[in-house]
Formats: sequence, C-alpha cells, structure tokens
Amino acid sequence: MALPVIDIHGIHRIYETEAGLTHALRGVSLTVDRGEFLAIMGPSGSGKSTLMNILGCLDTPTSGSYRLEGLEVSSLDDDDLAEIRATRLGFVFQSFNLLPRATVLRNVMLPLIYSDTPRAEREWRAWKALKAVDLPEEYYEHKSNELSGGQMQRVAIARALVNDPALILADEPTGNLDSATSEMVLQTFARMRDRGKTIVLITHDPKVAAWADRTVHIRDGKLLTDEQERAFTASRERKGATS
Repeated sequence: MALPVIDIHGIHRIYETEAGLTHALRGVSLTVDRGEFLAIMGPSGSGKSTLMNILGCLDTPTSGSYRLEGLEVSSLDDDDLAEIRATRLGFVFQSFNLLPRATVLRNVMLPLIYSDTPRAEREWRAWKALKAVDLPEEYYEHKSNELSGGQMQRVAIARALVNDPALILADEPTGNLDSATSEMVLQTFARMRDRGKTIVLITHDPKVAAWADRTVHIRDGKLLTDEQERAFTASRERKGATS
C-alpha cells in the first residue's frame, strides 16, 4: 500500500511569550492519503494556522512525529526544510502573493528559477500548470495586476502545481473572493483532486469545506471527532437560543 502523504502523531507546539507558555497544538494526530482533499476548520486562535505551518514545514513541532510521504521531517534543519518546501510542497494563500508587475507565466515559473531547470523547461512546465487550472492562454503574457481576483488565484494554484508537489496547502484561498469566483476556484481544486493531487485546505466557512472529501475540526489546539464537534455545535446553539 502507498504511504500516506501526511502522517502526524502526537504533535504539540508550545510557544514562549512574555505572558508565559502558549500551548497552540495539543497532541494532534492526523493521516491524509494520496489524492485526498481535506478541509481543516476552526475559529480564530484554534491552532489551525499553527498546524498548517507545521504541515508546510514553515515551523517545527515541540514534540511529536510528522512524516511526509514516509520521510520524518519534524527534526530536519532549516536547509532541509527549505528543500522540502521547494520541491515537495505547493502553497496557495488568501492574498495570492503574486508579483504584480511580472507576467502570469513568470509568476508561475518563479519556484523553478532557483533550481537547475533549464529556461525552456521552466516555461513548458509553467504553461502546463496554467493549462491544468484552465486559465486561457491569452492571459499568459498579461501582468498579474491586470487580472481579476479569481484569475489571480488560479495563477497562484498553477504556481503551487509547477513543481509537481506531493502536497498542496491552501490557507483560506477564497477569503478575498466573491461567492461566484470562490466556486470557480474550488472547482479548480476539485479537478486537481480528480487528477490525483493531495490537498489540505484551511477554512472557517462550512460551504467551502463542503467541497472537500473530508473535514476535520480543530479547537483549542485539539482535533475533534465528528461526534465532539456536533456536541460542541449543539451546545452553542442551545446557549444562543437561551441568551
């Protein structure tokens, strides 16, 4: 059987602050299989961004195990983590993070520029990634600041795909988009899943999470079972009805 893309066990993340210790993650365990589209939901301060940073090798856990396609990454040094981010992960952010005066094609090529990939291959791979997100070819030489929000997010998804990563991490990717444009972007993620890509999406919106194959909920640094989340939601509804 294929190894899971994500396999984390007993992840804790503790930060030292002037006010004392902050326990952002408390024993989180999670497995995500290849080709799965997972949504992680949670309110502000729940730990979902901390979890995303650890999954994206932008932060390391205080304790616990994180295996990415079988490779234990929780104890790697900064250089090795940078290599993982460059070659095995793709990122999509709420704010797009595109270079405004660079062309669409160059924005998508950026992850390849610091590698040994020849220019012709960089252009071909960027073109292929843009085709995968269904952006019309007439826009490839446009500057990114000439595009609509939905088009910019599709460019950002293409940039995440250009290295053929093991895992795509999307942090509130529809947060700056209207509902119609959000649906177009989510359809793009669904197509990526159908082509075998593994996607983890952070959101606070149940309508966005509904596009995923599976949703997990995080509160106070802990992943809740479906039963715990339903009980928590029911409790809040009862309190709201009596207030």
